[in-house]
Amino acid sequence: MFTVLVKTNDKTNLLRRTLSKMPPFNYKPKPYTGDSYEVALKKRRAYVHPSVELYYDKPLMIVEGKKQYLFDEKGRRYLDAIAGISVINCGHCHPKIVKATTDQLNTLQHTTTLYLNNMYTNYAEKLLKTLPKKLDTVYFVNSGSEATTLAMNMCRTYTNNWDMISLRGGYHGMGASMGLTANSHYKQPLPQGFGIKHVRSPNPYRGPYLEDDPNMVDKYVNEIHDLIQCGTCGEVAGFIAEPIQGVAGGIPLPKGYLKKAFEVVRKAGGICIADEVQDGFGRTGTMWGFQKDEDGLEPDIITMAKGIGNGFPLGAVVTTKEIANSFTKRFHFNTFGGNPVAMAVGNAVLDVIEEENLIENARVLGKYLKGKLTKLMDKHDVIGNVRGKGLMIGVELVKDRKTKEPGCQITLDILENMKELGVLTLIAGVYSNVLRIKPPLCITKEDADFIVDVFDEAIQML
Repeated sequence: MFTVLVKTNDKTNLLRRTLSKMPPFNYKPKPYTGDSYEVALKKRRAYVHPSVELYYDKPLMIVEGKKQYLFDEKGRRYLDAIAGISVINCGHCHPKIVKATTDQLNTLQHTTTLYLNNMYTNYAEKLLKTLPKKLDTVYFVNSGSEATTLAMNMCRTYTNNWDMISLRGGYHGMGASMGLTANSHYKQPLPQGFGIKHVRSPNPYRGPYLEDDPNMVDKYVNEIHDLIQCGTCGEVAGFIAEPIQGVAGGIPLPKGYLKKAFEVVRKAGGICIADEVQDGFGRTGTMWGFQKDEDGLEPDIITMAKGIGNGFPLGAVVTTKEIANSFTKRFHFNTFGGNPVAMAVGNAVLDVIEEENLIENARVLGKYLKGKLTKLMDKHDVIGNVRGKGLMIGVELVKDRKTKEPGCQITLDILENMKELGVLTLIAGVYSNVLRIKPPLCITKEDADFIVDVFDEAIQML
């Protein structure tokens, strides 16, 4: 335990608190010799597009990372409880991934996919072994948004239908996939969404049908059926959903929902996409989010990014040969998709996940962390709901538990307080009242305890 002086919200007085100490970590960051904080901030504001926002009242400057920790320019350590937004599943600067990257950079940095390269084919084979057998074809891209766009286009070329369905609150990228995203925070006032329909998300906490309703799943699935009958020509191109909605606030789709939703969509001629950009590569305590609680569920297409490259720009679309063949009517090309360095990184990520048993760690520590956070509900009325699977957890903050009025400012204040106490998280949810807790999968039990203790302390500082 140690004592620190912290500033309370909009108050000049200082409050003395006794805090739990961050777990020990046998690593000393390198001395920082770059631009000062003030110079870096000035350059950021002068040269960077203003839509690239900075977090916190006083923006944080991060210069180094190691495993589950980040360091600022002064060498202060922070527990990264967001993993670069569900990206750094294997931990920052993992030595095996770093070595694979540098070795490939020293051998072949780039070549077009018009040539054979064993890095591409070997990684494709290895990745496909983690998926259902029917998913036998992969196309590599550079980001989740690009993967989603390609998947949507394949739905349309294969089915010869146009309408796509996605869930309200879902996030499926920007650019050409912006129309699939159903959250106003991420939608520019531009023509987008032509041929895209949004159906109500099955939110067991805040939706019209709640978790105590035994017919909850069927009622939500019926909304897809009604939309197809009344909002389309009766046939659709496809349906996309995150097994756990990330940006919406860590909302797990109820057990049985995806299986029944897929049946309805397929009867209307559509293809079913599992968006695994945030859920995949072990984060939910299973390799893929769609496996979390539905045995035998098989999407027709899977999109992936983020954790696939542990910070390296890499994404992928996996589907069947039959669906993929519909895209061969015209030439389709990606300059950097399948880059040999990206393939080396992806291969190393799969090795680390297996060798270090990260999926099991996510399952066990996720259950432990979620349990401890849930117990805090007895102590703090501002905690309205704790949910998630594995290390993909959302904590919804409210002003009043009965009315469920979103605690937007409460959430923002807790975010700031947790940063001051050494834990980095992010805000999510349609109402911006959910803390997203998604640390690297290599965290320890001591790290989980520290996250809970800091969250507890951050609430007491309100």
